[in-house]
Amino acid sequence: MMAMGAMAALALRNLFAVAMLSGTYSLLAAALYVVLDAVDVAFTEAAVGAGISTVLLLGTLVLTDHHEKPNGRIHLPALLIVLAVGGLLFYGTLDMPAFGDPQAPIHQHVADHYIEESREEVGPPNIVTSVLASYRGYDTLGETTVIFTAAIGVLALIGRVRRIRTRDARSGDDP
Repeated sequence: MMAMGAMAALALRNLFAVAMLSGTYSLLAAALYVVLDAVDVAFTEAAVGAGISTVLLLGTLVLTDHHEKPNGRIHLPALLIVLAVGGLLFYGTLDMPAFGDPQAPIHQHVADHYIEESREEVGPPNIVTSVLASYRGYDTLGETTVIFTAAIGVLALIGRVRRIRTRDARSGDDP
């Protein structure tokens, strides 16, 4: 169902339908995480992916058109920036250890401590919850702050666009 939803979102030109499919996709992902016993990840996916992201997309659609413009040309500077950033991200992964490598740094010191001591030191029987709530509490707070700051930035930009359109409408300019 997730694959069908993703393919449908790529094919549709109605942006409202794409926003709804995106929220549905995130909700299905959250359900999958629950089945995989990653309830904390499911909660985050439901809150951020299906919740706030869908609300922000719908809020943006209030200020824009509901259909994708059939403009067949490619914006070359944007494409070059996306390719450059993608290349840098790929380059940054080249020195990472192989997936599942038992000699990776994460398997050498801290993981064993989390597995053996988290129940006594923190309390919850779920190791992931212990790690996120206690050992990495400041990191989780930082991630939440980044998401909150991004949401405030998007809302500020949307408000700026609305003020510009209102001013242009009053002056008689056609944007």
